[in-house]
Amino acid sequence: MKFGQVPLEEAVGALAAHSVKAGETVVKKGTLVTSEIAGRLKQAGVETLIAARFEPGDIAEDEAASRLAHVLAGSNVVVEAPFTGRSNLYAATSGVLVIDVDAIHGLNAVDETMTAATLPAYKPVVAGEMVGTVKIIPYAIPEVLLQKGIARAGGGALRIAPYRRRNVGVVSTLLPGLKASVVDKTLAVLGRRLEPAQARIVQDCRVSHEAAPLAEELALQANGQAELIVVFGASAIADRRDVIPLAIEMAEGRVEHFGMPVDPGNLLLLGSLGGKPIIGAPGCARSPKENGFDWILHRLLADVPVTRADIMSLGVGGLLMEIVSRPQPRAGGQSVSEE
Repeated sequence: MKFGQVPLEEAVGALAAHSVKAGETVVKKGTLVTSEIAGRLKQAGVETLIAARFEPGDIAEDEAASRLAHVLAGSNVVVEAPFTGRSNLYAATSGVLVIDVDAIHGLNAVDETMTAATLPAYKPVVAGEMVGTVKIIPYAIPEVLLQKGIARAGGGALRIAPYRRRNVGVVSTLLPGLKASVVDKTLAVLGRRLEPAQARIVQDCRVSHEAAPLAEELALQANGQAELIVVFGASAIADRRDVIPLAIEMAEGRVEHFGMPVDPGNLLLLGSLGGKPIIGAPGCARSPKENGFDWILHRLLADVPVTRADIMSLGVGGLLMEIVSRPQPRAGGQSVSEE
């Protein structure tokens, strides 16, 4: 594409690179300059124009943006009609946004003329929410360059994993001094967290904070209708040999990982029993404020696998806002194990 200031006569057939106002004549940016437009500008005293002219092999910005966006769009992602070199991508259903991060980085590294931006990977989204956008910077790019971008973008780099698990079982352990109202409020907070996924609590049991009764209840729930089990401990998990991980193993389940580089949310435990995931919730999960528990909960509700490596990769960006329900450890105060 040729771009630059040219005599008005040479601008005919090109695009006006900038908006121009001369007397009563207004030519908007991106307008195709016709002989009639050039004549009116000439009468208004305009001699030159900054114009963009396509060359053989160039692809107009809208077409290029649309082609790239359609390549990036995976399952449950729809592409909006392009405008001014931009094509937006939207979630077609509620769920979790899954991104091939390397593909996005690869596309953006090809050339400064092509860009793709997305929401953070694994963000919960609702139907109709914008999840990404493609923008072609100039008015046109060479076909050969577009093909390089398409190759680096791969196919379906953005997809929505729809929510699949709808039935959640909850076990709350009890200790003297833990008020029933605390447990009730915790369940209410969890219920609100489940609403975007159209999930619900189907089992709610309260047992003493001991491994044996907890193991028995976990086994019962694993054999029931619950597709995901959440354990709220009366005391936060302090070690892999603590009550909750011990109970999972007593029930012949597996502790996949304990600990998380997200604050609040450090003391989260991930396990499984009978093919069903178990979350040992950190104390901060009793709060409605966003914390590491939200990140893992929504992935599992969408049946997106969560591995130890996935959890340990969350450190960058894992420092979240303090929650008012606990002391401020980074302010130098005394902290409690409710992370």
